[in-house]
Amino acid sequence: MTDTDKTHQWRTLDKDLNRLSRVEYATMHVARPLVGVGVSLAFIVLAALLAMVLTQHSPGSLFIVAAAGFGAYMALNIGANDVANNMGPAVGANALSMAGAIAIAAIFESAGALIAGGDVVSTISKGIIAPESVPDAGVFTWAMMAALLSAAIWVNIATWLSAPVSTTHSVVGGVLGAGVAAAGVSAVNWPTMGAIAASWVISPLLGGLIAAAVLAFIKWRVIYVEDKIAAARTWVPALIGLMAAAFAAYLALKGLKRVVDIDLAHALGIGAGVGLAAWLVAIPAIRRQSRGMENRNKSLKALFGVPLVISAALLSFAHGANDVANAVGPLAAIVHAQEFGAVAGKVAIPAWVMVIGAFGISFGLVLFGPKLIRMVGSQITKLNPMRAYCVALSAAITVIVASWLGLPVSSTHIAVGGVFGVGFFREWHAERRARTINLNRPPAKRLPAEERRRRKLVRRSHFMTIVAAWVITVPAAALISGGMFLAIRAVLG
Repeated sequence: MTDTDKTHQWRTLDKDLNRLSRVEYATMHVARPLVGVGVSLAFIVLAALLAMVLTQHSPGSLFIVAAAGFGAYMALNIGANDVANNMGPAVGANALSMAGAIAIAAIFESAGALIAGGDVVSTISKGIIAPESVPDAGVFTWAMMAALLSAAIWVNIATWLSAPVSTTHSVVGGVLGAGVAAAGVSAVNWPTMGAIAASWVISPLLGGLIAAAVLAFIKWRVIYVEDKIAAARTWVPALIGLMAAAFAAYLALKGLKRVVDIDLAHALGIGAGVGLAAWLVAIPAIRRQSRGMENRNKSLKALFGVPLVISAALLSFAHGANDVANAVGPLAAIVHAQEFGAVAGKVAIPAWVMVIGAFGISFGLVLFGPKLIRMVGSQITKLNPMRAYCVALSAAITVIVASWLGLPVSSTHIAVGGVFGVGFFREWHAERRARTINLNRPPAKRLPAEERRRRKLVRRSHFMTIVAAWVITVPAAALISGGMFLAIRAVLG
């Protein structure tokens, strides 16, 4: 064989290997979603087996095993959908990599659920159905199973549609639908349902307004001044102190209920103390970090990176403490009803139930979370560390303001509303600046008003999809749940 033939042979082999590598890459790309589904199914089965082992001598253990599988499924969906609201802005601002965000969120979500997730949970979510209206333990169990599964299915659909929705509202809808199917419309506490419906508007508006106000302050006092670094040395420590105060009060109110019961006044006092300490520590730290920085916006962004990462971690802790109940609350209620044969207004959460919720949220985040994290962080509007910081700060402040006013709010709606608030403020500010610049230009070089209006900084398609998903979450979950309850009663009744 000549050298030319050998060269041709190797080239042919290289081409064949290249084709094979492309086929392997395509196969792996197609199979990647199936890996997540497989791991999820394995987790659901393990949760059911754990329930079987721990409750095998309890009456109604078969119902508990099935409910444990449903609870694991719900926890996976909470991790896939809800956690994106905490980590999306930090990832979109490039303060965290996707891997780093997932690692931090998984750790802090689990810690929040296991450390501060609560010992007791309401059996009828948010008090929307009177427990005495469903006195029979068997009927109550069917209703809770229908509520849990329907909420999980709806959140799964919303995740597939890339729509961040409130898991709390999904559970509320599930309980509402199953409760109406089991006990009729008269069993519903309609004033409570009205307050929950009002939170669809209140939560995003409050979150958006506060985020926009903080961003306006940063632009006014830091970005649009002659000496940006000197302004940052004054105001960034103050903003860090405000963030520390807000998160300390937020965690005291919402994240540490299991450890200690704290009212609003004491929470605000704790927040003030922590905020003052953080401000004093941040002054020399920011001074050192800003030494030698150039007087431009890129330097300012670096100063907000670490506070943004810390705020994302604290949001995850508080979310794990609060929203794990959406996965394990109905499950704990079913366990209690089957073990004691009675329906109670509040029940204790067994440790194994809390473990299913905590690990399910983490697995759902790792397996399916990146899709919603990218959407919230970079596909609604462009975020940088300063804008993302405004979103995180608004989330904590909004919860405190809502608690003070006695208003029900959704953490999902607050966070996404904050992103929209930042985006719409940027649009308004850009249009205002464009008008000012146009006035100083010759008429021939002015940008037409129609062209200025066309340059949007918030993607309207995402805005409409998300708002529509928020509006139909409770009705959709209620319809699915009511249908499931009727089907279960027809089969088992």
